[in-house]
Amino acid sequence: MNIVIMGGGKVGESLARRILQGHHDVRLIEVSKSRCYSLANALDVEVICGSGTDIGTLERAGVRDADCFIAISGNDADNLVAAQMAKKYFSAKKVIARANDPRNLETMRVLGVDYAVSSAEIIARILEQEANLMEFHLVASLNKGRGQICSVTLSENSALDGRAVKSLVFPKGSLLVSIVRGENLIIPSGDTVLQTGDEIIAVYEERAGKALVRLLGSMRDNG
Repeated sequence: MNIVIMGGGKVGESLARRILQGHHDVRLIEVSKSRCYSLANALDVEVICGSGTDIGTLERAGVRDADCFIAISGNDADNLVAAQMAKKYFSAKKVIARANDPRNLETMRVLGVDYAVSSAEIIARILEQEANLMEFHLVASLNKGRGQICSVTLSENSALDGRAVKSLVFPKGSLLVSIVRGENLIIPSGDTVLQTGDEIIAVYEERAGKALVRLLGSMRDNG
């Protein structure tokens, strides 16, 4: 994923480090010049010095091409403005804003922030989920779009890794069809154990789509 973070304080730096562990591309926006130098020396990321509430700064940071924009500075008003600008002017695919004061969460949600959260840990989990769901591909449509065939490749952090098919509860209106493991095509039984790297092929009715995405995209809780 291509991610832009606005806010290079301790929380922003910590989040950037965690995101980099997932081998994502990260760019940081920070208003303090001295902090920019510190971040550039500490992290293997591009650091853009400027305000995240400035259109030019957002443009230089590449928000237009980002999969996700995260506003995580210590100022809730700046986080909201930056998130709104990323959404309105750059059509950001996903916008996350941190509310340092939990009382501001609902305001952020009402004003169009995709995810308004109060914890950097929650942001990290959202990104892990989004990264996994990016591997969810539509293969074909059936019955004029009423049915779909999809594929998803299980990541090493997938909660399904090591699980037997019979232990999974697939949503009503969906069915696991096959598993591609390396060069082998497996027609699964209840005793088939899923593994990292398996390509899961499933068919589902439109109404079951969201629940199936949640199941196949679920991530392991590493505590």
